[in-house]
Amino acid sequence: MKSAIFAALALAGATAPAFAHPDERLGKVAQFFATADIVAGPEVVDCTLSQGEKTECFSITLAADPQTYTPGPWCPTTISDGAEAGGIWFLDGKTVDVNGEFITQLAEIYGDTNWKLYDSETGHIRYTGTLEECQAAARPDVDPAYQNYCVQCLPETLPEAATVTYVIPFDPVAATDMLPTAATGSGVAYNGVRLDGPAPVDAILGAYTIAPFDDCGGHVNPHVGYHYHAVTDCLDAAPDVAEANGHGAQIGIAMDGQAILPHLMADGSDPVGLDQCKGHTNENGTYHYHVGEAGSNAILGCLTAQAGCALEDPDGVCDASVRRPRP
Repeated sequence: MKSAIFAALALAGATAPAFAHPDERLGKVAQFFATADIVAGPEVVDCTLSQGEKTECFSITLAADPQTYTPGPWCPTTISDGAEAGGIWFLDGKTVDVNGEFITQLAEIYGDTNWKLYDSETGHIRYTGTLEECQAAARPDVDPAYQNYCVQCLPETLPEAATVTYVIPFDPVAATDMLPTAATGSGVAYNGVRLDGPAPVDAILGAYTIAPFDDCGGHVNPHVGYHYHAVTDCLDAAPDVAEANGHGAQIGIAMDGQAILPHLMADGSDPVGLDQCKGHTNENGTYHYHVGEAGSNAILGCLTAQAGCALEDPDGVCDASVRRPRP
């Protein structure tokens, strides 16, 4: 498989790496994550990929803390609040504003009169505000006490900053089957924030809850902290990364080591010839992904090569062939 983490497609023409390192590969990794909150690494480690291939990976521990903006808001507090008071939600493949009016229309939108996240007399919206409420509501089996709530986990309520250790192959290793991103996640953005798999929208709606994303496509859980389920215009190209022959500049690294590029080409047109994973090969023969439309609930459709690991334990060993709990 002709590819590499950054492949010349994404780094050709970039400025000289600011992070000198005897291993050029690690220098490029450090340069790509120059604006992220790096807790440890990068370093070279042995790893076992999702279909059992043993290879060399880079390991880097990142805090889920974008340095160029403050995450949120997510839930409006009253039904008179405008779009600036809340985030976004996925509806019919598009993103919609979670404002007060949207909250009042949920019964109509979903055709179920059991929806009612607000008090008719006061107009106040029920939302989670503490860590305990977040832990009870932001899970697949929502505590019945938090049905008909707008669910948000606030970063400031977490007991400590969430970090994730990414162990990703330097060079992609071909897989025999496409790998869903629901188990592995899609990858990691240049700012250190996890590019996740699909949000469990059916489970969220099944409990009469809404768990909005902020305008940048992210929300918080107690395990990995802030993470993306959509890529919006908040995630511009990484600094000093060159545009790739009209395909746009790299914004992330997939869990299989391949480059992740914007939804659209550099000229604003749709990329052509994408496979089911939202990837294709450029004119130089290098494979890469383009992220899905923001409202699609699919940053990537799947992975075409064997995946590495996203570990909650920074001292953990990556064996992606063993099914782990999803971070």
